[in-house]
Amino acid sequence: MDRKNFNTISVENGVPIKAWTKGVPVDAAAEQQLRNVAGLPFVFHHVAAMPDVHWGMGATIGSVIATRKAIIPAAVGVDIGCGMMAVRTNLPAARLPDDLRSIRLAIEAAVPHGRTDNGGANDRGAWGEVPQAAVNVWAGLAQDFARLCERTPTLARSRSIHHLGTLGTGNHFIELCLDEADALWVMLHSGSRGVGNRIGAVFIELAKKEMERFFVHLPDADLAYLPQGTEHFADYMRAVSWAQKFARANRQLMMDGVLAALAQFFPDIETDEMAVNCHHNYVDTEEHFGETVLITRKGAVRARMGDLGIIPGSMGARSFIVRGKGNPESFCSCSHGAGRLMSRNQATRQFSLEDHAVATAHVECRKDGGVLDETPGAYKDVDAVMNAQADLVDIVHTLRQVVCVKG
Repeated sequence: MDRKNFNTISVENGVPIKAWTKGVPVDAAAEQQLRNVAGLPFVFHHVAAMPDVHWGMGATIGSVIATRKAIIPAAVGVDIGCGMMAVRTNLPAARLPDDLRSIRLAIEAAVPHGRTDNGGANDRGAWGEVPQAAVNVWAGLAQDFARLCERTPTLARSRSIHHLGTLGTGNHFIELCLDEADALWVMLHSGSRGVGNRIGAVFIELAKKEMERFFVHLPDADLAYLPQGTEHFADYMRAVSWAQKFARANRQLMMDGVLAALAQFFPDIETDEMAVNCHHNYVDTEEHFGETVLITRKGAVRARMGDLGIIPGSMGARSFIVRGKGNPESFCSCSHGAGRLMSRNQATRQFSLEDHAVATAHVECRKDGGVLDETPGAYKDVDAVMNAQADLVDIVHTLRQVVCVKG
């Protein structure tokens, strides 16, 4: 295996950056964020940048950060446990109708998505009456959540159970895809919803207050960190672990809802053993380069030898089921998608609804201004992204979407 398919960026008074970005554009703001992280004294060995790397709050999206005895809440972010799930079904493409609109509408009816009423009681993106399936799953999460709220009471103000089994907004999606053998897949992307956002926001602010209290000066206030051994560190690690469990359960509930919606059209639908449910915004304790460290993947997927992962393109580009090669230089990681090429505001200024319709002509999806910031042209070329990380993963399946539901 070629383990040197990365660019090395030296950082004065910091660890190096190893960037799998050959043939992929990287904006200057993202590189500066990488340099800011690499200069922190508790960052271990190097910072790994994936080919989808782009600017994010505090830490760069598409980065892998190993730390000793400290954690940066903003590097994990506010969409804690965000990730992907995909399952392969027994349905061939030939079974699908020519007009897929009714199927898209059925999926939209089965899974709350989007956001209205400022996220209040009438929010269409949350459950009004929580279904029994979500109630049952919440029963396994509620006790630990209550303990978190005892320690950090402001967490109780989130609509936790009402978001369990819901999609959200932004780049979260549900897709029906066909692989190279024309088998139908269901793929979706979401995380810990409002409760994860609350956990992230609360602890980012607590970390900032800790920096002020100890007169710690950082190149970016969003790099505020919590040292191991402190009260807030322990509380955060418990909360983030819980949010990651919530996110995984959220994806499973949505998948169950989508499959039930498809069963209205295809009563004989079944899934096989090819299923993947992976985080790409999370923190875990791992062994790397002879040490036990905290690994924060902000927009990156764990890709140990044999690990299955999902790398989506965009609303109009193909996606990939991949198998990890266990490359230690990337901390056994790969990209979490194509990565944004431009900001949401820039995308809505640069592309027209006609541009969007042309780019998504082969997909049954929304063609209105509400999704223009997610149009395919706003993202990097996913083929270039895959070429840049050929030493991190092997492609197992190539998926092309035929239906896309956006929040």
